[in-house]
Amino acid sequence: MPELAAHVCDVPVNQIREITEAAWATPGALVLSIGEPGFALPRHVLEAGMACLDRDETNYTPNAGIPALREAFAARFREHNGVDIGAERVYVVDGAQQGLHFAMSLLLTPGDEILIPNPGYPTFAMTSRLLHAVPVEYPLYPEHDFQPRIADIEALITPRTRVLMLNSPSNPLGAVIGEDLTRQLVELAVHHDLWIISDECYEAFTFDVPHVSPARFDSDAPGKTRVFTSVTLSKTYGLTGLRIGALICPPGLEQKMNNVMEAIVSCVASPSQYAALAALTGPQDYVEAAREHYRGNRDAASAVLAAKGIRYLDAQGAFYLWADMSHVSGGNVRAWVRRFLAEAGVSFAPGTAFGSIGEGWIRIALCGGQEELLDGVGRLPARQ
Repeated sequence: MPELAAHVCDVPVNQIREITEAAWATPGALVLSIGEPGFALPRHVLEAGMACLDRDETNYTPNAGIPALREAFAARFREHNGVDIGAERVYVVDGAQQGLHFAMSLLLTPGDEILIPNPGYPTFAMTSRLLHAVPVEYPLYPEHDFQPRIADIEALITPRTRVLMLNSPSNPLGAVIGEDLTRQLVELAVHHDLWIISDECYEAFTFDVPHVSPARFDSDAPGKTRVFTSVTLSKTYGLTGLRIGALICPPGLEQKMNNVMEAIVSCVASPSQYAALAALTGPQDYVEAAREHYRGNRDAASAVLAAKGIRYLDAQGAFYLWADMSHVSGGNVRAWVRRFLAEAGVSFAPGTAFGSIGEGWIRIALCGGQEELLDGVGRLPARQ
């Protein structure tokens, strides 16, 4: 048969899926390698999706989504970020990943460079490569608490650089970028005339620090706005399988975004949109309970790591712990997590899934039950 396109062959294996699928195939394994909220969905959210099917509202929706849902996303963004946006800037997408692909499709041409964090979520690189762009990693070092540094990023900017990718709260790190640094990063993008794609998948979950969106510092002057913000309900409301989120864009791009959305997915499924509308406009008990659950899991798991002498990053957001297992991983943490699964029956995501700086580190998912979490973390070998 004919060969696949070269850029498809170059897309690497997602090491998170690799270890997780191995764990799913291991009887009795504790799966702490994937970020899947474990709470039952609120009944009013389920009923809204089912009601959509009951009334046979299963036709196409506008490319950008049903108007009420776009307004609900805009209202949440205004309330949580203090940014005065209208519903016309909101595009309902088929989950955060499709939103990121959408944004990159708008901004990148073959050979363009996109600055992505290392460690950072693996699809940042995977998606840009599928679009024939070049991912360029900016370092997040342990000695700087895995925070980006302006000088490190600026040193990587070339005439081909088009986009700066930001992610706060961070997956996999749990790190949160503060207000001053966020402002400086936007100023850097302005100075070098770069677009910003801000992945804010975990914006609802920060602990004792605020979430700060780069959109807060984006210019509202015509032609000067540069921030695309990707948000999702997958983590906030546990709607991972409904694939629903939003891409918030600069003004004036409506027709171009409609054209691109039509070419990618046309529109998002109606039941998912109505379930999302119920989640955003209904009681918020789920979000509050989830935040406190993740905080409690973070504190309990951190105490176990500290007692074992294992270095970890104090998570300020998301629902992950980033732990240093270099004392046992032997310079190949990807192979070590497979051995640990086979020997101890627990899966963790290897740090190398997120970039070269992740060598020796693991990502621990905090979103399941605390008893299982502490059992799994308790099996980690202590640092002597």
